[in-house]
Amino acid sequence: MEELESSKAWYVLQTYSGYENKVKQNLESRAQSMKMEDNILQVLIPEEEKTTEKDGKAKTEMEKTFPGYVLVEMIMSDEAWYIVRNTPGVTGFVGSHGAGSKPSPLLPDEVDQILRSMGINPRKVEMDLEIGERIQITDGAFAGMEGNVTALETEKGKIKASIEMFGRETTAELDYNQISKID
Repeated sequence: MEELESSKAWYVLQTYSGYENKVKQNLESRAQSMKMEDNILQVLIPEEEKTTEKDGKAKTEMEKTFPGYVLVEMIMSDEAWYIVRNTPGVTGFVGSHGAGSKPSPLLPDEVDQILRSMGINPRKVEMDLEIGERIQITDGAFAGMEGNVTALETEKGKIKASIEMFGRETTAELDYNQISKID
């Protein structure tokens, strides 16, 4: 299973403009009906919240960041590739050179940036932590320091830890990927 986990990646699909929601719906139902939920994991339409004012009233609506494009997180296999590219409304993959070549996935930094702009935490890391547990900070401003977990914010992918700095207790908010457990 570990090998499969590392081969999952995000790809960009081109669609007919205005058909993004339909493509998302089609792709999700096809993945389910063809038993490909283990390969076709998530389908997202990059959107941002935009607030406009009309007649003195603020109106908030979701606006597509990249009209005509849909993101799909998948484990690339011949079957998954075939199902996705033959979904109604999909005109192709971005990063495919044609002639039957598989597309290139987005870089992790690109995916993180898009997901963050949508208000989604890109790095949900599964770590079995408990409040009071001792951790080592491996990255960021507090790298090399140790602390005790004071709060878990799993939806945000963050923890709060109490660390000693300059002889005083300080709380630091850290991403799961900035820490490791001390056994």
